[in-house]
Amino acid sequence: MAVAARWLGTCVAGGLLGMSAQAQTVETLQLRPSGQLAERLDPGAVQEAPTFVSGDRIEGQTEANTVVEGNAELRRHNSVIRAQRLEYDASTGDSRAEGDVMVNRNGDRFSGPELRLNTDTFKGTFFQPSFQLLNTGGQGDASRVDFLDKDNAVAYDARYSTCPRTPGADWMPAWMVRASKIEFDNVEETGRATGGVLEFQGVPILGAPYLTFPLSDTRKSGFLPPSIGLDSISGLEVTVPYYLNLAPNHDLTLYPTLLSKRGVDLGAEFRYLQPDFNGQLRGSYMPSDRLRNQDRWGYSLQHLQNLAGALNRAGGRGSLGLNLNLNRVSDDDYWRDFPRALPTLTTRLLPSDAVLSGGSGAWSYSAGAYTWQTLQDVTAPITPPYDRIPSLIASYGPGEAEGGRWQGIKPSLYLEHTRFERDLRFATGQPNGSRSMAIAGLSRRWRQPGWFIQPGAKLHLTQYQFDQPLSNGATSASRALPTVSLDTGLVFERDARYFGRNFVQTLEPRAYLTWTPFRDQSLLPNYDSAAVDFNFASIFSDNVFGGNDRITDSRALTVGVSSRLLDPRDGAEIVRLGLAQRYLLRDQNVFLPGGAPVTERFSDVLLAARVQWTPQWLVDTNFQYNPTIKDSVRTTLLTRYMPGPYRVLSAAYRLQRGSSEQFDVGWQWPLSLPWSDDAPARATPGQALGPGRWYSVGRINYSVPDRKVVDLVAGFEYDGGCWIGRIVLERLQRSAATAAQRILFQLEFNGFSRIGSSPLQTLRDNVPRYQYLREETLPSPSRFQNYD
Repeated sequence: MAVAARWLGTCVAGGLLGMSAQAQTVETLQLRPSGQLAERLDPGAVQEAPTFVSGDRIEGQTEANTVVEGNAELRRHNSVIRAQRLEYDASTGDSRAEGDVMVNRNGDRFSGPELRLNTDTFKGTFFQPSFQLLNTGGQGDASRVDFLDKDNAVAYDARYSTCPRTPGADWMPAWMVRASKIEFDNVEETGRATGGVLEFQGVPILGAPYLTFPLSDTRKSGFLPPSIGLDSISGLEVTVPYYLNLAPNHDLTLYPTLLSKRGVDLGAEFRYLQPDFNGQLRGSYMPSDRLRNQDRWGYSLQHLQNLAGALNRAGGRGSLGLNLNLNRVSDDDYWRDFPRALPTLTTRLLPSDAVLSGGSGAWSYSAGAYTWQTLQDVTAPITPPYDRIPSLIASYGPGEAEGGRWQGIKPSLYLEHTRFERDLRFATGQPNGSRSMAIAGLSRRWRQPGWFIQPGAKLHLTQYQFDQPLSNGATSASRALPTVSLDTGLVFERDARYFGRNFVQTLEPRAYLTWTPFRDQSLLPNYDSAAVDFNFASIFSDNVFGGNDRITDSRALTVGVSSRLLDPRDGAEIVRLGLAQRYLLRDQNVFLPGGAPVTERFSDVLLAARVQWTPQWLVDTNFQYNPTIKDSVRTTLLTRYMPGPYRVLSAAYRLQRGSSEQFDVGWQWPLSLPWSDDAPARATPGQALGPGRWYSVGRINYSVPDRKVVDLVAGFEYDGGCWIGRIVLERLQRSAATAAQRILFQLEFNGFSRIGSSPLQTLRDNVPRYQYLREETLPSPSRFQNYD
């Protein structure tokens, strides 16, 4: 039988002859809409799926041996074979293809001169093929590929890379893995190379008798890329992580690190995830640090647990949760010697909290223990905060849904009992003790278009019990303070036009009056009160102190005005201007220990301006102007230019008169260098501006009084298309006299691995709006992307 046109083979018996039977039941089929093609069929549908054979000339019999010549094609639901000549035995599934052979299975492509394959079991051999893998975008070639089954294949004398193959030229990618044998396991989604060598720009940089690499983003056990760094104090740092995928919901990573001047640091991180709880535990131990002559260690535990299910089973209602945050280190110098440990372990105040919290309706409650480890520095000692063991809190505050019950009146109640303790060496005359308090409040807000008014009243009751007598001999103290306030404002709007643009312009004056009588609190200890930052939020408040040990005798009127320009199309804020000042009706005689009464009637003036005339430009300024000295005591000026992806320039100036003055500059910007390749002007999702592009990235913090750079992160990134190179210099100020420097160098081979010391976390933490040149996670590719 010879047919000169396209011809359907086994599909005639399996599909067309069954059409009449299917037509009888078509009315009972229930169709379900779907925005996606089916990536996988169930095993039953696979066995029943038809096979299509087509070509220019076909000889053979249905359900027997068939020979196709010229544009031969054999197609099943998830695989395609194309060749100049194709032999196919429908009874056994065996096929043999010759001449420009191409196989596509689930989006993975193989091309070569000759193929022998059983289409049912997918066992066979491909001679001298080149291949392309869908999930990783990997390319390669081999002298032979043996298909062991539908999910496993072995390539001999193989090369593998994720760099694109140039048509019509000898393929020499920027990086590749050469191996005598590479095993591809699509079940474990892992590639295993025997006798493998990693080459970069034709130079071998890593060799191993056996190495593995991922074929997807699926987690799997094995060695992670080593990290290599150079620190000016600790010396050469080499970390070889090992990842253990213990289960789908928990894993363990080991971080053994060699520091040439200190010794070996043994680190590990354990993560777990359950329906009702999750968390992570990370710790490290360095036996006998050679620079400190002592053992060093640190650990950090974060745990979150939802206990609502257990509460409901016990007959309760509402929510209940447990939050653990535990952090400890071995000594006071840990933050200085290991500045790149976990962020929670690199500050001088390490919190450890255990909190049980919940709520039901308008009520919420918590019971917690809050402690601190204070890392002291003899050159800059700090006073440790008080531990709170325990701290019991209950509060009541109805939401909007319950507002009708109170006819618009908003009640509030806050109850707290806390035990305060710390080392008496740092107590500075303040005894440890307990504080019980209740704060009851009522407020009512009337609001209409163009105005609002909100009166409020509050009663603050406090009772203290002390372990040692105060200076007046008392072992207890109490305080009762009422506060009343009135908050009111107007809102005017008009259409306006400036610089050729239409706006909605607002004018929003506001006045806030508060009255709290004076109570002498000078003998009370200060457990948790501190001055709040003076800004547009705090100036319209009734207490200039945070915490609850000092309540200011605030008899003051705050007046402010703001104006905004809004885009009438979407309401976006283009310009915001603000001005505010507080006027004291009487002297403020309540102050913190070491402070003094406030007798100036007028406070500093706050001025703010924020302009984002276009989405690319932002200018944000804040001034605190002292009318007595007629100068600014605090100034913040920030500007940012972000014209597109991977292009950001930011600059900031911060002045705290008499304390600090700093300039801060950050950037990420593509460079046009004489030797760099041209790149497209636009970035595509998940990819930077194009291969052959250099980027400069960094941040510099400069202290004007010290006349020196305080912190510095600066370097370059190069996007080679299938690889990225990074080199970054980092300088961190550890104390007034010392700083640590290190060089971070990394090669990232897309879809394969990273080698070197990663600067990515450093860049994210320091460079404002830094964008990673490759997306961390991309959607899983569809096999229909490589549909043939």
